[in-house]
Amino acid sequence: MSVTLRTTSPVWVLDLGDDENRFSPEFLSSVDQALTTITDSSEPAALMITATGKFFSNGLDLDWVAANPAEWDTHVASVQSMFARVLTLPVPTVCAINGHCFAAGAMLALACDYRVMRTEKGFYSLPAIDIKIPLAIGMTSMIQSKLTPRTALDVMTTGWRYDAPMALKAGIVDSICDVADLQDVAQKMVASLAGKDRHTLGTIKSAIYRNVVSDLVNPIN
Repeated sequence: MSVTLRTTSPVWVLDLGDDENRFSPEFLSSVDQALTTITDSSEPAALMITATGKFFSNGLDLDWVAANPAEWDTHVASVQSMFARVLTLPVPTVCAINGHCFAAGAMLALACDYRVMRTEKGFYSLPAIDIKIPLAIGMTSMIQSKLTPRTALDVMTTGWRYDAPMALKAGIVDSICDVADLQDVAQKMVASLAGKDRHTLGTIKSAIYRNVVSDLVNPIN
């Protein structure tokens, strides 16, 4: 299963897939097209990002990266561009974390306005410290903009795996629930906000995250 987009008006559902949902160039292109479809629409809308199966996302496609080392900077720039676009999307956004949410996948979840995590299985983790891949300045800025200073430090420097109760206590997610209720809970978070004026919302988000977006879209640091 690949990236799919469907609407359950007023909430659009962006499903990342049913495998590890790693960020390859093809994956990023599919997400970009889905976001364009939403922004090109005119009716009241909100967006839920989720996936199917054991994983939400395991982050960068390290196999593709290993096979294309010369493309590293370009690829990371594309990933950061996706984060910037989700951060400032002119519709309300929520991430329904259905399973393991690691690395760049964990950062995609943070780029959404709200997060809901299933209680039974799955961890949230940024393992950059353990896999020895320092975070780019833009990624660091985004994490700091979304989490408390204490949690941001812990997430970035320990590689801890947060289960749902831990993630809720740390303020990484806004709600936790049984997997059977995950999508319903997530959709209810944003459905009532779907009618917000897009121009106004997009302008406000762009102002809130102005410095973060600047760090994300500048050359890799």
